[in-house]
Amino acid sequence: MKGIKNIVFIGLTLGMLIYAVPKLKTTGLDWSLESVFGIGWIAFALLVVAAHLHQLLGVEEETKRELLKVKRMKRWKMEQALQGRRKLLQVKK
Repeated sequence: MKGIKNIVFIGLTLGMLIYAVPKLKTTGLDWSLESVFGIGWIAFALLVVAAHLHQLLGVEEETKRELLKVKRMKRWKMEQALQGRRKLLQVKK
């Protein structure tokens, strides 16, 4: 269900881009207010599409899983080090 929302928003944003890009004046070498607005608007719309694709592909969830693995490994190494110290202390007594 979560993916459907992202697909709908990507579709709406791409529809806006298809409709609006031909009407925006972005050509030419002058930095008029109209061309700056057009380029900014297109960049923002592409940013929205990229954000929804990022969410849809689950990149963040994969990163969270990788970080959890790293944390577990660090915890395991710390436990091994503590157990080794305890054994050394027991042998010295």
